Amino acid sequence: MDTLECIKTRRSVRKYRTEPVDWDKISIILEAAKSAPSAGNLQNWKFIVVTDEEKRRSLAEACLQQYWMVEAPVHIIVVAEPEKAIRFYGIRGDRLYSTQNCAASIQNILLAANSCGLGSCWVGAFDENEVKRILSVAEEARPQAVITIGYADETPPEPVHYTLENVCFFERWGSRIKDIDAVLGHYGKKLHKHIDATKTGIAKHFENIKGKLAEKFKKKEK
Repeated sequence: MDTLECIKTRRSVRKYRTEPVDWDKISIILEAAKSAPSAGNLQNWKFIVVTDEEKRRSLAEACLQQYWMVEAPVHIIVVAEPEKAIRFYGIRGDRLYSTQNCAASIQNILLAANSCGLGSCWVGAFDENEVKRILSVAEEARPQAVITIGYADETPPEPVHYTLENVCFFERWGSRIKDIDAVLGHYGKKLHKHIDATKTGIAKHFENIKGKLAEKFKKKEK
C-alpha cells in the first residue's frame, strides 16, 4: 500500500471480528512503532501487548467503561519513560518530548496496522493509575495510549477534514497568501514599494530627531 494511501484510508475502528491476529503482523506493527523518531534518539518508550481477554476487559473498564474495546483481540499500550528525557532535557523532556516521542510511535502503529489489513483505534481517555495497576507499570513510567488492534467489522466513513486554507499559514501566523504579487498583480509590487518607501522615510525621520536632540543637549551642556 502506498504511504499516502495508507494515511488517507486509515480509520478509527471500534467494531472487530473475533478472529485472532497473527503474531507476524503484530511484529511488523511493533517494528514500525520502535522506528519512530524521538528527541535525541532517546527512544524512551515501551510497548505492552495484551491479548488476554480478562485483562482486555479490565483495560476497557479503566478506559472509562469503553467496553467495545474488549472485541479487539489485541491491545498495545504505549508507555513513556520520562526519566530518560528529563536527564537530557529537563522539564521540557518530561512535559513535551516524552509525549511527542510516544505520539510519533502511536501514529506508526496505526499506519502499520492499516497496511497489514487491520483496524485500530487510538484510545487516550483512561484512568492512568488503574492502567498502571493492571499492567504492573513501573512507578516512574507513564501510559500514553491504549491502541486496539484487530480485523475490522465495520467500514467507518471518511471523516470531514478542514481544507488547507483553514489550517495553513505562510511565513507568519494568520497569513493565508503565499504570493501577494500573484494575487494583487502590479498592485502588489506597488504595495511593497510603498512599504519600503515608508520604512525608509521613518528611518530618516528618526535619524533627524536623534540629530536635533543631540544638538539640543550639546547647547545645554555649554
